[in-house]
Amino acid sequence: MRLAPVTIESYREFVPTEQIDELIRLGNRLRGLRVAHINATPYGGGVSELLRSSVALEIALGLSVDWLVIAGDSRFFEVTKALHNGLQGAPFVASADAEEVYLINNRANAAGLSAEYDVIVVHDPQPAALRAFAPTAATRWVWRCHIDTSQPYPAAETFLLPWLEGYDGYVFTMREFVLPALRDRTVDIFPPGIDPLSPKNLPLPATLRRRILDWYGVVASRPLVVQVSRFDPWKDPFGVIRVFRRVRDAMPGVQLALLGSMALDDPEGWRLYDRIREEAEKDPDILVGTNVAGISYVEVNAFQHSAWVVVQKSIREGFGLVVSEAMWKETPVVAGRSGGIVLQMADGEGGFLVDPLDEDAFVERVLELLRDRELARVVGQRGRARVRENFLVTRYVRDELRLFERLVERQAVHAEKG
Repeated sequence: MRLAPVTIESYREFVPTEQIDELIRLGNRLRGLRVAHINATPYGGGVSELLRSSVALEIALGLSVDWLVIAGDSRFFEVTKALHNGLQGAPFVASADAEEVYLINNRANAAGLSAEYDVIVVHDPQPAALRAFAPTAATRWVWRCHIDTSQPYPAAETFLLPWLEGYDGYVFTMREFVLPALRDRTVDIFPPGIDPLSPKNLPLPATLRRRILDWYGVVASRPLVVQVSRFDPWKDPFGVIRVFRRVRDAMPGVQLALLGSMALDDPEGWRLYDRIREEAEKDPDILVGTNVAGISYVEVNAFQHSAWVVVQKSIREGFGLVVSEAMWKETPVVAGRSGGIVLQMADGEGGFLVDPLDEDAFVERVLELLRDRELARVVGQRGRARVRENFLVTRYVRDELRLFERLVERQAVHAEKG
């Protein structure tokens, strides 16, 4: 992946000074370290957005970093999407055919790893078997899991576990997310973060925001509720529509925008998108948009900034970068009390948390924030401060570089003893 250059100094106006200073120190100590990040898609979803920013920053700090995206046939991505869901608790069938498809594609991608690296970070379950097919004694391997694997379907855990052997490190977003079979091992815990320099998060003039809403037929003077996420059953988009319609019954004039990102590794998302679009076409107050149908980062920014309330009705959630994105814009959020969302916000700091299946509570909290604009302003301001301290990409890169430093030091110790 080709990435635009970035400098650490460009973050100073947004980021706590101590984060910047430590990043510079870490970069100086790790200068020239050869790193590869490997994932399953170059766009669509939080992992690709995180890599887009974190890799560019690591390069700016003096590391030699490649971002590699695996290839796979359609059957591979059907299998890995089922595995992804299974690791989050959905039923999963570990057939011999599924295992063969998974291994053939991982073996082919491993064969293409021609460069030598000091550290390779493999993101999520799709490329997890690469480690078994590309053994290099001098390389430190890390499996970085971005999803909630706390309650996996047993067959899914059994399917994946053999391919996680041999890794030198494991990283999860929360301690609670660690795969049960890995809980007796040493793991690192640190959540991702958003990039304040991304077009998705930069300040936008009010006139530009209004023009973007006008372009999509959204009336800027009317209340707007927004959810931004993949089109995924775990994000409960039909639940969002039900909540919206009840809110509108109580407060006529409210509009809803459902903005979803489509990804190469998620065939299920395309099928769900068609169903959501079909439902939305019945209702002139619902807009459905995607990255493949023209919704850019700047336009997502405008919708998050212009929303009166952002909703994140996730039933299960690895992290949900979109929550921090909304909080960064001082837009109040009503979100399901699930996964990494509870790490990002607390009641009154960024918005309100509710049971993800309690639609009555969602309706109540959304209406409260729509009606009490001073409350919305105050909790929004508190949310931005919380993100600044804890959930910017600079803090994420700092934690990752600390891990790299420990791995390299451990390797050097082993080499001396050997």
